[in-house]
Amino acid sequence: MRLGFYRRLAWTGIRQNKKMYLPYILACIGVVMVCYIVSFLSQAPVLHEMPGGSNAQGFLGMGFGVMCVFSTIFLFYTNSFLIRRRKKEFGLYNILGMGKRHLALVLLWETVIIAAITLVVGLFCGVLFSKVAELALTRILDGGVTYTMTVELNSVVSTVVLFLVIFGLMFLNTLRQIHLTSPIALLRSENAGEKPPKANWLIALLGLVVLGGAYYWAITVKDPITAMIGFFIAVAMVVVGTYLLFVAGSVTLCRLLQKNKRYYYKTNHFVSVSSMVYRMKRNGAGLASICILCTMVLVMISSTSCLYIGIEDSLRTRYPRHINLDAVVDCVNTLDGSHQEQVRVLAEETAEQYGATPSNILDYRVCGFVGVRQEDRMVMDDVFLSSYNMETMANTWQVFVVPLEDYNSLMGKRETLMPGQALMYTTKGSDYPYASVELGEGVTLSVAKQVDSFADNGVDAMQIIPSMYLFVPNFQETVEGVQAQLGEQSASSLHWYYGFDLNCDDDTQIQIGQQLSTALRDMESADETDGYFHVLMEGAAQERGSTYGLYGGMFFLGILLGVVFILAAVLIIYYKQICEGYEDQSRFDIMQKVGMTKGEIRRSINSQVLTVFFLPLLMAGAHLAFAFPLIRKLLLLFGLTNVGLFAGVTVVCFVAFALFYVMIYRLTSRSYFRIVSGMREE
Repeated sequence: MRLGFYRRLAWTGIRQNKKMYLPYILACIGVVMVCYIVSFLSQAPVLHEMPGGSNAQGFLGMGFGVMCVFSTIFLFYTNSFLIRRRKKEFGLYNILGMGKRHLALVLLWETVIIAAITLVVGLFCGVLFSKVAELALTRILDGGVTYTMTVELNSVVSTVVLFLVIFGLMFLNTLRQIHLTSPIALLRSENAGEKPPKANWLIALLGLVVLGGAYYWAITVKDPITAMIGFFIAVAMVVVGTYLLFVAGSVTLCRLLQKNKRYYYKTNHFVSVSSMVYRMKRNGAGLASICILCTMVLVMISSTSCLYIGIEDSLRTRYPRHINLDAVVDCVNTLDGSHQEQVRVLAEETAEQYGATPSNILDYRVCGFVGVRQEDRMVMDDVFLSSYNMETMANTWQVFVVPLEDYNSLMGKRETLMPGQALMYTTKGSDYPYASVELGEGVTLSVAKQVDSFADNGVDAMQIIPSMYLFVPNFQETVEGVQAQLGEQSASSLHWYYGFDLNCDDDTQIQIGQQLSTALRDMESADETDGYFHVLMEGAAQERGSTYGLYGGMFFLGILLGVVFILAAVLIIYYKQICEGYEDQSRFDIMQKVGMTKGEIRRSINSQVLTVFFLPLLMAGAHLAFAFPLIRKLLLLFGLTNVGLFAGVTVVCFVAFALFYVMIYRLTSRSYFRIVSGMREE
């Protein structure tokens, strides 16, 4: 009987506070649903069997980990709004004779009821919409459609365990707050003011310094490898700087507005500014959280959308020709043998069998090795390279030595150089400011000129480190000089790259590639020379499925997480309006008794909205703008070089999100008006 009483009391508390609990339960259901869908897609056999599906599932597996962390933080944060609102009720129960042990039973039943509703409805919706999500991802991956409905038991178990742990932790956290607070403090918790933080100017200045440091680093970073190494540090600095700036900045802003008598002593502004002062620290933290979520949404959706939209550009960067052949040889003399001509003949004959003609020929020799740049010297010492650290990694380069005659042939140039000179080309936005380059300790080349471009073979697109191309007139002598000082662990690699485009569709390209690959293996088996000559073949048509799986998985996960983060921001905005409405209700009630009209209340609310509403959105826009150079360099690691596309997608995403943000805040502000005015909005 007593257990039934506590259960009824818990259910009554939920129903009476449905304005607070209903959005919370819906948010929990949504998070459970998304967690199940992400886990389901990461294990679905249908996706694993299609081209690129395993790549997409790898990203979705990482996405489930992200959802686990986010769900914990998000539900704890939103639950804090509920507990703050309910503390007064718990304090009343305590004064009326219920001990804290009895309150714990009420809270336990509330947790059980909400967890049961959340898991049952969330898993039902997850199973229901998992097929829709599977079809959407299949469409993104350009795969075949199946209409079989399946349920992943492992996904159900992992989702249930995750949220049982989260609800259990939230229950224990609520018990801790109730146990450590006296009944009188519980009764007054809703009206308890906050002491302004000390040294507001100092905190605000610290926030500006931290944020400015992150901005400066983001716009001055020169290469993708440095951007990748420092990305998470920059993100942490932005988060810390944003919270410091909003928490302390809200205090500073309110004080400045109070000192401005022409602004402060007006009906529209007096109540709104004084209300913000009353809860300035929590108000700043809430605004900072909204700002961070907005920034996460904008960065995630804009970058993943750009990668997916520009997938063909990335494919062309990675595979600059429809058919790309990479011949690996053992010595520089083999590069001048008869093997190359045999490969050219085989390629032409194979293409002609399918009515295709090779064009846009890529044909050059290269010697490649890795070095660490120390000013104008490329260190290639085994001991130095083995002691790898962050500083070494940031200065690591891929160096390619190419014959000058091959450069002239490919680029249509007539450059001439003296022995010991070189033309230089660097990639990934990296620059080389010196007049010469020393390869190890024995080979020094004078940089006659730095050129703007070179017909890349796609190798650089796979590298996270920048590349340096050196075009030399005495290729064999330079290569032998480099090889003479390299040990076995850091030996150079000799290649001959040959590629061409075909005037046929993807299926025909795949057939040509398969037949050519077989012919090349036969040629290598029949080769009786001593030199090593092995040809590797790649093609855009053959690799299109795996590339779509990689970028499509990122795009799908980015959209899914973006939607979740948007819903989180919406819920925080809603709770912020509701909680502040109840806190301001008594102040507006007093102002109405002394003559304040409903219209003046609405204008005061508009003043408050205009004062703080646009700050998170504007700050998120600033974060996105300063992060643009950093993200652009990170996208280079995925082969995306179209800056105009990224800029356009980013602007469109920001405008669309800003319109959505304005609409949501207008809708939630109506709830605030109804609470503080004591009547329904007309």
